[in-house]
Amino acid sequence: MKRRLFSLTVAAAALASSLPALAQTSWDLPAAYPATNFHSVNLATFASDVEKASNGKLKITVHPGASLFKAPEIKRAVQGGQAQAGEILLTAYQNEWQMFGADGIPFLATSYADSKKLYAAQKPILQKKLAEQGMVLLYAVAWPPQGLYSKKPVASAADLKGSKWRAYSPATSRIAELVGAQPVTVQAAELSQALATGVVENNMTSGATGVDSKLYEHLKFYYDVQAWLPKNAVIVNKKAFDALDKPTQDALLKAAADAEARGWAASEKVNTDTMATLKANGMSVEPPSAALKADLQKVGATMLQEWLSKAGPEGQQMIDAYRK
Repeated sequence: MKRRLFSLTVAAAALASSLPALAQTSWDLPAAYPATNFHSVNLATFASDVEKASNGKLKITVHPGASLFKAPEIKRAVQGGQAQAGEILLTAYQNEWQMFGADGIPFLATSYADSKKLYAAQKPILQKKLAEQGMVLLYAVAWPPQGLYSKKPVASAADLKGSKWRAYSPATSRIAELVGAQPVTVQAAELSQALATGVVENNMTSGATGVDSKLYEHLKFYYDVQAWLPKNAVIVNKKAFDALDKPTQDALLKAAADAEARGWAASEKVNTDTMATLKANGMSVEPPSAALKADLQKVGATMLQEWLSKAGPEGQQMIDAYRK
C-alpha cells in the first residue's frame, strides 16, 4: 500500500510539473467588421494558425462586428490591456498622430502597388510610435480602393454640396467640408441603419464595405474614383506579447506575416468580386467623369498640403521615401 501511495504521489508531482508547459494563454481580439468581411475571415485564419503553430499554447478569440468594443475604442482597449490584441483602422486615429492618417490622403496612393510602397515607408514609423504606446504591430492589410456611393448621380463635386456625407475618419470629414457636404460620423456597423433612416445620403468607402452593408439597397450609384486604400492594422499589447515564451512569440509573428500576405491578396480579389456583386444587385458602377475626378484631385492636393503642415519633417520624410 505504501509503495502504491508513493507511486501515485510521484505521478501526481510529475503531472503537476508538466502543467505550466501545457497551460494555455487566452487572448481576446476585437474587430469592427462583420465576420464575413475578408479582414475578419483573415483574422479567423490567423487565430487558427497561431493556435496550431504554438501547439495550443496561445488561443486567440476574434470578436468581429464591434461585438466586444466599438471601432473607436479598440486601440485604447489594447493599449490599456482590456484586450490583448485588436484590429484598428489606422486613419481613424489621425487626430491623435498625423502619421496614422497617411494612407487616407486622397489620391496619394491609388493602386495596390503604390499602397504597398506607402506602407513600406510608413511601417518603421508606425512600429516606433506603437512601441512608445506599449503596443506591437503584428501586420497591416489594405482595403480595396475607396469609391463614391451616392443616392443621386454625381457629375462634379457641385452635386455633393449640402448632402449628408458619411464620415468615419478625420480625412473623410475633411473631404465633406471641402466639397460642401455635411459630414455625419457613422461607423461601419451602423451604416445600413443610417442609410435606411436617411441619416446619410452618400459616402466614400470600398466595394467590400458596400457589399457587407448592402449599400445597393439604399444607394444607386457607385463611382470608381480609387481615391485611396486605407489599412487595417492588427496590434498587440506589448506586455501580453512579452509574457509569451520565445517559441510562441515566433509562432505569432510567423502567422502574422502569413496573414499580411494572404490579406493583401484577398483584398485584390475582393475588389474585383465586389464590383461584380454591386452590378448584379442593380447598382450603376461607373468611372468618375473628368470633372468629378479633377474636383476630387484638387481636394486631394489641398489635403496633402494640410497634412504635411501638421505632420512636419517626419511626414515630409515619409512622403519623400514613398516617392523615391
